Order: sequence, then C-alpha cells, then structure tokens
Amino acid sequence: MNERNVINGTLASYLAWAADLVSPIRWFLLAALALVLADLKFGIDAARHRGEVIRKSRAVRRSINKIIDYICWILVATSFGQAFGTPFGIPVLPAIVLLVVYGCEINSCFNNYFEAHGSRLRINIFKWFKGKSDIIAPEEGDDKPDDTPRPPHETTP
Repeated sequence: MNERNVINGTLASYLAWAADLVSPIRWFLLAALALVLADLKFGIDAARHRGEVIRKSRAVRRSINKIIDYICWILVATSFGQAFGTPFGIPVLPAIVLLVVYGCEINSCFNNYFEAHGSRLRINIFKWFKGKSDIIAPEEGDDKPDDTPRPPHETTP
C-alpha cells in the first residue's frame, strides 16, 4: 500500500508540474492547431488547383509532424521566457519567438489560399512588421508569355 501511495504522489506532482507548464501556453497551442488545420485545408485546395494527386496519408503525416514541431517551438519559446524573459523583465519574449514561427505558417496559409483561387499574389507579413505597406506582391516566375520583351541574354537564336 505504501508503494502505491508513493507512485500516486509522484505522478500527481509531475502532472501538477506539467499542468503549470501548459496552462499559460494553452492559447499558443490552440493557435498552432488552428494554423496547421488552415494550412492543411488551403494546401489541399492549392494542390487540387495545380492538378496534383492528393495523398491523405502524406497530408496527415505532414500535419502531425507540423503539430509536433509547433509543440517543440512552443516549449522552446516558454523555456526562453523562463530563462531570459523573467530574469530580464521581458514578459513578451515567448510571444515574440512564436510570432516569428507563426508568421511563417500565416504566410503559407495566405499563399496557399491565393494559389487555390488562381491568384498569383504572394504574402509576406514580415514586411508589415518592418513598417512597409507592400506585403502583397505578384508572384515572380519563370513562365513569361512569349509576347513580353526579354533582355538580350534571354533571347533565343
């Protein structure tokens, strides 16, 4: 009976520590899940628009990998907040780290959305943080129509 009490007490203390760790970051976890699901949906739509074959096993596997990556990033950001943010009085340090990580996913969601709807626009929200207003730009590609003038080094003989 004593051994059972020791195991239950140890488990309860570890679960309390885990609950204290997860409690302040639960909204970051929810945001990561929402971004991954949005990127999955818009990515599938973009692949259909491109005419690619959708393999559900690959989509699920990549989404699960992405969720695990975000959990790791959230834990890294929380660790930075505890190690550097709290001692130096920077309480927003985890949010700044996750803003950079989530910014990449937001760019991906928007770009997949535009591609799925036939638009050649590209979004870069990091330009907005630099104070620029041109966060939307047309996609630059190699597929130029034949009637456009080309520089001399691109002409064919």
